[in-house]
Amino acid sequence: MFLVCGEALFDFFLETDSGPVAATYAARAGGSPFNVAIGLSRLGIRSGLLTGLSTDMLGQRLVAVLRAEGVSTDYAIPTDRPTTLSLVGLDAAGVPAYQFYDNGSADTGVIEADLPRIGTDIVGLHFGSYCLAAAPVADAFAALATAERSRFITLDPNVRPTVEPDMDVWRERLAALYPLATLIKISAEDLELLHPGHSAENFAADRLAKGVKLVVVTDGGEAAHGWAAHGPLGRATPPPVKVIDTVGAGDTFQAALISQLVSHPEGAIRALDGLDSDRLARILDYAARAAAITCSRRGADLPRAEELLVS
Repeated sequence: MFLVCGEALFDFFLETDSGPVAATYAARAGGSPFNVAIGLSRLGIRSGLLTGLSTDMLGQRLVAVLRAEGVSTDYAIPTDRPTTLSLVGLDAAGVPAYQFYDNGSADTGVIEADLPRIGTDIVGLHFGSYCLAAAPVADAFAALATAERSRFITLDPNVRPTVEPDMDVWRERLAALYPLATLIKISAEDLELLHPGHSAENFAADRLAKGVKLVVVTDGGEAAHGWAAHGPLGRATPPPVKVIDTVGAGDTFQAALISQLVSHPEGAIRALDGLDSDRLARILDYAARAAAITCSRRGADLPRAEELLVS
């Protein structure tokens, strides 16, 4: 099972706004790691979510969604802290902006003592988004990543400035996590936020020199590029689609990327060791096509494996 570590919350999308009394919102279960776990399951990879899940009404709903999607909650941590809420606004291009309400919430309140023992059934762990920077959960996950560094570890910063606006905090946290990762996926937007003026090529070279096996940089609807430790460079451009919104596109790319590696008969590490340029390009193309499907639908409605079959 692949274990995704991070937040689970409810997104509230403004549906209609006829004034302060008449505004209506649509609530959707979400959170970047929550989406990645569901994305993996929909792509045929057994997955679980390690997060704090509230016993409140919304938390119970999150559990129900995870179970309906086939995502294990065996590693979830029950708590009476409230579920995180997020208000989501979309611009004219369907790009989301988030405002989080997470003070003392179920996911950010996890401490190291809460963490379950990681069993031999876990083939890898993914870390990403605001649980990397928001204490105390950031400290707990840093300790977990350090303890499990011999496993296949994937990392996506997925920066959320409305949770932690200080980029120095993100940089400090990520500086400790980068060397523990086997695979780093980062958006061009986050790269500029975290390392302004640093090119994707230079970022990849720096991380690969310090032990990461694969670095992928995505750029919205533009080409995604990947650099592997032993040399091959791959790229893929997502197919054109009518974009409804881009909510969950990066999570979809991450889940598809992981799925292609952990499905290797000898495991993800061996898959990375044997990558050539053609194989890397195919993996990136699969992930880009998956993300494009999500962009063609409302919200983080990630694709299933059969939707990505090539005839």
